[in-house]
Amino acid sequence: MAYNPNNSADDTAYEDDEVTEGALQVWRTLPERIRQDPSLASFRQEHERLHGDVDQLHAEESEVRVQNGHHEETALANQPFTQIGINVTNEAGQVRVLDGRDLENNNDDQHEEAEPHAKSLIRKYLIWFKIAVLLVVWCVFTAFLMSNNEHVDQLSLISVPRNSSPRVFPIATASLQRIGLGLRGPFRLQENELTINASVPLPLLQVQVMRSYFDGEGMEIYIENASQVWQLDVVYPDLIDATRDTKKQRTFELSPTDPLWLAQANRTELSFEFTSSIEGELPLQLNVDESPIYKRDGVIYAAAVLCGLYVMIIWEIVNRTFAAIIASTLSVGILAALNSRPSMATIMGWIDVETLLLLFGMMILVAILSETGVFDYLAVYAYKITNGHVWPLINCLCLFTAVLSSFLDNVTTVLLMTPVTIRLCEVMCLNPVPILMCMVIYSNIGGALTPVGDPPNVIIASNSYISKNGVNFAVFTLHMLPGVLLVMVQTYIQLRFKFRNISDLQFKDSPEVEELRHEIHVWKRAAASLSAYSKDEELVRQTLMKKVNRLKRSLKKRMTAVIEPAPNYQQTLANLQAKYPIRNKPLLIKCSAALLFVISLFFLHSVPELQRLSLGWTALLGAIFLIILADIEDMEAILARVEWSTLLFFAALFILMEALTELGLIEWIGNMTEGIILGVGEDRRLMVAILIILWVSAVASAFVDNIPLTTMMVKITISLAQNSTLNLPLQPLVWALALGACLGGNGTLIGASANVVCAGVAEQHGYKFTFLQFFKVGFPIMIGSIIVTTGYLLVSHSLFAWH
Repeated sequence: MAYNPNNSADDTAYEDDEVTEGALQVWRTLPERIRQDPSLASFRQEHERLHGDVDQLHAEESEVRVQNGHHEETALANQPFTQIGINVTNEAGQVRVLDGRDLENNNDDQHEEAEPHAKSLIRKYLIWFKIAVLLVVWCVFTAFLMSNNEHVDQLSLISVPRNSSPRVFPIATASLQRIGLGLRGPFRLQENELTINASVPLPLLQVQVMRSYFDGEGMEIYIENASQVWQLDVVYPDLIDATRDTKKQRTFELSPTDPLWLAQANRTELSFEFTSSIEGELPLQLNVDESPIYKRDGVIYAAAVLCGLYVMIIWEIVNRTFAAIIASTLSVGILAALNSRPSMATIMGWIDVETLLLLFGMMILVAILSETGVFDYLAVYAYKITNGHVWPLINCLCLFTAVLSSFLDNVTTVLLMTPVTIRLCEVMCLNPVPILMCMVIYSNIGGALTPVGDPPNVIIASNSYISKNGVNFAVFTLHMLPGVLLVMVQTYIQLRFKFRNISDLQFKDSPEVEELRHEIHVWKRAAASLSAYSKDEELVRQTLMKKVNRLKRSLKKRMTAVIEPAPNYQQTLANLQAKYPIRNKPLLIKCSAALLFVISLFFLHSVPELQRLSLGWTALLGAIFLIILADIEDMEAILARVEWSTLLFFAALFILMEALTELGLIEWIGNMTEGIILGVGEDRRLMVAILIILWVSAVASAFVDNIPLTTMMVKITISLAQNSTLNLPLQPLVWALALGACLGGNGTLIGASANVVCAGVAEQHGYKFTFLQFFKVGFPIMIGSIIVTTGYLLVSHSLFAWH
């Protein structure tokens, strides 16, 4: 291996280890800044010797220079991670010299000294306790999954006779306390019009469970009703052939047998009795579940699993993604224990592939776009126009994010803005964590403005019943605009109060120390991503770990080093502009073409007549388009930068929420909401309905995924508006649901998809913020937002009846 004089002996690979083509392939998968480091110069030189250009994605790369014999410290200052000092002016007009990046205090790297024996012993016991608890949970859901087969619906086809003639369908087991029934047929969707002709009554289908008593000779001696009547609306006879079948489900609670007739009977039988008022035969597909989930117990199990997930995430017992995997697997295991184990095809159907496809496509676009240096360039430009002042820059960043989130999906906006924000914080030597929190909070607020800004709004606005009752793009945006503007002002006031001390946005320790801690974390992360299965990967991994050891020694020196004054603002700006130009203009043009294609289709997605492609397909087509334009052959390097842990977290969360829905948690929330609204006086029902829908959707969205919650709450909202005895207008309830579901996502780290995506991208860059950190900032802002929104909705709809 060639020796690079810019590196110390412990930073280069062993002299007798040859850099093979396999090692070069491993090297090419590393992030750009690590590949450019002098400690890996031998790999770079060998690549240039064999293949010419260093990287197909780069037209040029900045060289690292070592000056004036100060080998170690000067080389460190010129590494791509190390930033030039910046004059940051706080609100009091004071100038503070800053330099470096931030990493959420990595205590494992700071304290290499031996801990006190008692403290070390307690920590050891806690680790073993955690392992024991997790093993118990593993044993529980493993036993449940191994002891129960997948639940398979036994489908049957029947035809209900015309003119109210009953059709009897026998049930195999006679001794049941409850029984589930699933029907598919031409039922009226709740979202459709009530009637086509008000003078013609809507056809009905009535279903109830009957119990028959038989004597010893098999003669039926008595028959009784064993359940309440289930009544379903059916479409008109002339629409049956053109109607898509709709699925309806119901669990019947069966009454006990009559002791008097049971004493006289030899046996009993249960059967379903179907009666239709339609003028013609009614075809139905049904499946009978003789052991349905008891929803009262299911809600308790669901709440316990959800609490366990939050305990693991809040106290960081395990990784966030692994916590979601454990919780989702446990929820499936509970379903198996209740004889409702879903099939693998069902579980895969629970995963929202559209969302994962959107994230995957945009992650590839952002990964390739980052190679152009445009994020660094935009960060320096933002530093220039704000003259190094902190709050003007944060205000511009948050406002731009909110506006962009209003017209793009806020997940896409966060994917584009998070790298810019991180580089901007690095340029200004600010802590990226609180500023990323501010950005994502405004992203969720801006997403509430339009029907395409946030997934709950898409669900609400795309509902056919709501759209037929005057809720279009313009009306939706007009009614949401005053509330969103008021919430933005309230959020700004709360954030200024929360971060009233400018030091809360800066590093706790000296910038140089934080910079080194951040570099140590990034290099350790890169080394941990490589396995020791092959000699090639082990060679690269050892080289990376040698770099980590040298950085740790530099950290000890910097702990006592004196900070030298930084250059003034103009000199700093000139240095930054020279250091961070656009590195690859041809690639930037290609990326701009791909982004223009994607964003244009995103905007067209808001026009119902042009909704040919979903957001996920659009992002994937844009990623393929860019890969073709850029002629990228080394796909491993691009795929290595995809946030696979974030995608896996979303997949596990989707499965968890659907399993909790099966256990009855979402239905329980909906029933409680509807029951409270129906329990108040008529003159106060609109006010109470707005309050209940707003606050329940907001608080619930902070702790459970707002997509299934919004789907359930839309049904409740429509049923309340359709209830003639309540006489409630639809639109105020729709605005309450939209504002609650969108703004509630700011409550916790997993309350909104944008929060999870931002945290995942930030962690890949070496900046990790915890559940509690986000909760301390986001939850008070969420409460303040809902209070302001409550006042807006009550004044505009309960007082002035804007609707």
